[in-house]
Order: sequence, then C-alpha cells, then structure tokens
Amino acid sequence: MKIWNKNICLTSPTSIMIMVALLFSTIVLANVWTEEVVVEDIVKEDKKMWIPTKEDILYQDSMYTIIRNTQNDVTNIKEDIVHILERLDYADGTHDSIRYVKGGKIDKKRNK
Repeated sequence: MKIWNKNICLTSPTSIMIMVALLFSTIVLANVWTEEVVVEDIVKEDKKMWIPTKEDILYQDSMYTIIRNTQNDVTNIKEDIVHILERLDYADGTHDSIRYVKGGKIDKKRNK
C-alpha cells in the first residue's frame, strides 16, 4: 500500500502495533465515555392500588367456575377412557366389550 509516497507494509510490527493501539484506545474510550441513563420513577405517578368492583369479582368468579367445571369434565373423561380400556383388554389377550364364557349366563340363556 502506498500512502504519502511511502510503502507501508500492513504486516510489519510497527503497523500492527499502531492498529492494536488504535483498537485498544477505542475500546477504552467507549467504556469510559458513557452517558448517564435517566430512570424515571413510574411508581410515584401511580400510587393507587386497583380495587376490584363487584362486576370484576363476579367475572373472576365465573371464570374460576368455568375452569373448575372444565377440569372436572376432563377428569371424568379420563376415568371413562380407563373404564373402556379395561373392558376391552383382557389378561389372556382377548378383546371384547362383552366377554363370552362357555357355560356362562349367556350360554345358559341360549339353551333354554
């Protein structure tokens, strides 16, 4: 690179030291030269606490009732699914909603 009628080698020790010094001084200046951050206190402006009205309380109660009913419905559905699966699966590997046993109540009704 030729600047000011001189050849400058970017890999020479002098050029590298100048680049490192410039980088280091820029980092130091950036850390030292900071502006103060002004933090506004929002809490001072709004000191009133929210007091729910009767309508707010009724609304919250209705939401709670809906959530509780939904949880109960999900629990009932899970219990029904478990009951259905127990009726369909037998220990011997057979699957049926009504288990037929030879000589049982169903077989005796047929023979009459």
